Amino acid sequence: MSKMAITPHVLLHVKQPIYVRVRRYNPDNEQTYIEQFTVHVYPGARVINVLQAIKDQDSTFMFRMSCEAGQCGSCAVHVNGSPVLACVWPASDGDLIEPLNLPVIRDLMVDLVDGIAKIPKIQSSASICQQECQDVCHEKTLSPLHLVPSFAETKEIKELAACLNCLCCVSACPAVKVVDFAGPTAMRGYMRIALDPREARDRIQDAVADGLFSCTTCQSCWTVCPKHIKTPGKAIEKLRAIASDHDLTLPRHREILHLIERTGRSVDSSEKLFLDLVDEVIEPYGEVKGEVVFFVGCMFNARLPDTALDMVEVMRHNGIRLIIPKEQVCCGSPLIRTGQRSPLLSLMQQNMQALSKPGIATVMTMCAGCGSTLKHDYEDLDLPFVVKDVCEVMTEFDIKPDKKLNISATYHDPCHLFGGQEISKEPRVLLSAAVERFIDMPAQCCGSGGGVKAGQPDEANALGELRREMIRETGADIVVTVCPFCEYHLADHSDKPVKNLLTIYRTLLES
Repeated sequence: MSKMAITPHVLLHVKQPIYVRVRRYNPDNEQTYIEQFTVHVYPGARVINVLQAIKDQDSTFMFRMSCEAGQCGSCAVHVNGSPVLACVWPASDGDLIEPLNLPVIRDLMVDLVDGIAKIPKIQSSASICQQECQDVCHEKTLSPLHLVPSFAETKEIKELAACLNCLCCVSACPAVKVVDFAGPTAMRGYMRIALDPREARDRIQDAVADGLFSCTTCQSCWTVCPKHIKTPGKAIEKLRAIASDHDLTLPRHREILHLIERTGRSVDSSEKLFLDLVDEVIEPYGEVKGEVVFFVGCMFNARLPDTALDMVEVMRHNGIRLIIPKEQVCCGSPLIRTGQRSPLLSLMQQNMQALSKPGIATVMTMCAGCGSTLKHDYEDLDLPFVVKDVCEVMTEFDIKPDKKLNISATYHDPCHLFGGQEISKEPRVLLSAAVERFIDMPAQCCGSGGGVKAGQPDEANALGELRREMIRETGADIVVTVCPFCEYHLADHSDKPVKNLLTIYRTLLES
């Protein structure tokens, strides 16, 4: 008897085994443990299908689900360390499935009540107006027409109102781990209210009290958001601008504003400035393979000029001509992150004029914050150049060492590179080519961004200490990064030396 041929179409209707690990929690004995399961699901199964199959094996297993269409947010869990919606995330063999970083009720079921309760609710001006009128004339009134949101307001409100209240962003937020911060979802709610003319009163003081200035703008919230709501830019930075208008800006942030107004820089000058140490045009040692305009940034100019000089040597040895305009000033990132926008346009215009050079299409940055700002916050200026991080430039020109340092190294992702520019592969490839052993480490904010290091130093230090533990767990000889703020901050929060990637490459040139 002949066997029937199994076609790909038939295989789609045949369940396949899949192995997963699930973190479980039993409130009766308060035990937390990892349990392994092998279940059978159809090809293309989502995580929720795996969880349902586990439930079929063990009726005591608990998790949440409702719409199964990515619209209710109830099934959010961690898969391999990242918060996702189980109903839309594809299941893979070997997945580790865990609850969100919230109080756990049982297994994957977490307590959402407290987190959702922190989301502010609109207090309608119309309802208050109606109540006042009823108190006077005992007649019900209609909502005044001037309280109807405009088209522009409605558009912005809709972008923020897409939130599912799944609390994936809260689970990913580093700040909520160390301070009393209501979280990204609450800040999104405050901005949604601020845009709505039906709101009865100004709520900005409530937002400040709930931790508006605790956000490091690390971008983790929107990178895990199922609706891709860019809370740092769409809500937190705008709320901080409103706070600035109400004179609620943190004192240290005001000092930075005054420094920029006086000097054009956000960092105090040291004895030697990078811009004073170099010529405006730096030629490579050999054949010219390319040329870029270099935007220095305040930290490399004043605090870490030697690291910027390391980059210069690497580029010269690899055929890259550097144009370094002396008229460049602060990119404005510290002002945008802290909501102080008054001198911003002037800084942007000066930088655009300084960086625009005939025939040169690329502006290169070494600072993740500067790069993210030039790429995203300068968009309306119609820039005549493309902004690239130094890791992108090195990758483009295939800059690789011909030998390796005999050390092990781990890599720290700068938030405004990883989340702000979505660059994570390039620095890992470049570092792997430079050391004998590369040990990967999950991305996690070190606490130096968003004005937190200046305005909330205790929080910044607490986040730095969390990063210290993660670095220690890798067992690496050194930790490498490509951001001056991270480099500077981690130096105080690491048991291992902290080096910039370009310093590693220069070391190889001289070895």
